[in-house]
Amino acid sequence: MKRFYKLLILVSLLTVSGNAATKIVKHTVKKGDTLYEIALKNHTTVEAIKKANGIKKEHALKLGKVLKVPTKHTTVKKKKNIKVAKKKKHTKKVAKSTKRQEKRLASALKSVKFKKANSKKSTKFSLNDILFSGKGSKKSLKMIQLAKNKLGRRYVWGAVGQKNTFDCSGLTTYVCKKNGIKIPRRAIEQSKYGKYVSRKNLKPGDLIFFDTSKKHRGYVNHVGIYIGHNKFIHASSAKKKVIITSLSKPFYSKRYKVARRVAS
Repeated sequence: MKRFYKLLILVSLLTVSGNAATKIVKHTVKKGDTLYEIALKNHTTVEAIKKANGIKKEHALKLGKVLKVPTKHTTVKKKKNIKVAKKKKHTKKVAKSTKRQEKRLASALKSVKFKKANSKKSTKFSLNDILFSGKGSKKSLKMIQLAKNKLGRRYVWGAVGQKNTFDCSGLTTYVCKKNGIKIPRRAIEQSKYGKYVSRKNLKPGDLIFFDTSKKHRGYVNHVGIYIGHNKFIHASSAKKKVIITSLSKPFYSKRYKVARRVAS
């Protein structure tokens, strides 16, 4: 049993000495060097240098003489530094992961809101669609309300409300007619009717026109009704129904042509 304890003590002493090992570095004496300066630079003591080199008096230093300088070398600090570095890396990874999750969540929420706005059930008129800088007239708001009531209705080319079906200019013709406004039937003709409005001065109820042709031929072939918040409602041939779309969407933003105000 005594032997076991002796062995245990020996192992612990070896571990401590290993963690605080003394490292010998060589230093060539230069002009102006003192034992104190050499000890300070190497994180040791004057006595340790004297002992390592058998020096009894400091004035015995000679230029060019190579001294053995003992320095304490501990591994504990290194381990601590490694742990700190690992902790920092972990924190950065967690922060990056959190940011990614926040972006995904924000994207998912936008997608859900957009789908909800375009669903058939979204027939109620939302004040959020019209409360923005630049108010529309009462008539234009009634136009938007009627158009929103047609959300999700089927797109049929040439239709102007028959069986609740529409094409793009058929929807604008139908909405305007129900509000006592007579406009031409075709989109290209509607784009020349009413008061010209610049893109930055759009208000709810304004008709906005696009060139959606594959080769960008430069003429108007699509129309929608601006509802505010940089969005418009239209009968989409691509989606086969009446939907709400953001004017910021690259496809429509690049193909925007002109806007007209038909509601006073």
